[in-house]
Amino acid sequence: MHKYLRAVGFSKIDNKKELKDMLNDVISSPNRKDYVETGNSIMVEYSKNYCPSCGITLRGEYDDENNLTLDFYYPFASGVEVSTTEELCIERHADKESFAAMCEDCRLGATIIYYVQNGMAVMRKMTETGKDQLQASTFLSALSLGGTIMLPIKKDRKQQEKLDKAFADRSKRMFAARKGDEEAIEQLTLEDIDTYSSVSKRIMTEDVFSIVDTYFMPNGVECDHYSVLGLITGFTLETNALTSEKVYCFTLECNGIPITTCINEKDVLGEPQIGRRFRGNIWLQGEVRM
Repeated sequence: MHKYLRAVGFSKIDNKKELKDMLNDVISSPNRKDYVETGNSIMVEYSKNYCPSCGITLRGEYDDENNLTLDFYYPFASGVEVSTTEELCIERHADKESFAAMCEDCRLGATIIYYVQNGMAVMRKMTETGKDQLQASTFLSALSLGGTIMLPIKKDRKQQEKLDKAFADRSKRMFAARKGDEEAIEQLTLEDIDTYSSVSKRIMTEDVFSIVDTYFMPNGVECDHYSVLGLITGFTLETNALTSEKVYCFTLECNGIPITTCINEKDVLGEPQIGRRFRGNIWLQGEVRM
């Protein structure tokens, strides 16, 4: 069983027969189909939404006699906003025909690695161009197995405007630093020193979540798993059409990056509201639109 099935409303699937019935349902009535011809076979991808924002994708291979062999499946969440337009480096996983993408975003100042959802389209593009680097828009999304709703940090209008300006200025310096601007690198270093000093003093008397507004950082040993604290800018409570389980779909803003995140209602602690924050561990995915 895939670990993240419960995140899209399949928490009660606990045997191979139920899983097989669900996968046969995806094959018989998919919302989307794609394929790539590879020598003597055809690789196919079937996707079906069981909630408006999430569902199941499976990939397999048809042989010369039109027999389908299932390779693997995974649950997915659909991103609704462009998260980044940075150049991507695409790499195939060693054990199957799936892909990971990597890009550097100035808003984070770090590398983002995520699981590519539309693998057939990416495979086709890489075959056409012969390159593993693409310039594309990425719609990031994620699945979570547990999260907590937290209150926001109180800020008035002037404080928010000041923070927005500081964030924009820092992003510009990060971009300049990537181009080799020594002055920008020096300014960023001094900013980090000042931030460390300020946080070290405040942490003695304040809770860390009253200091840190949002964060996005690696979690565990898998490269596409992260721990996030994001501002909830929108959410819906959706129903899985097959199991009738409830699934929350959050639009989170983490360090200025929008991420659509789906989680089973049973795994959320607290009452979601726009303006509050979501904290949890996620499996990061992305749809690459070229």
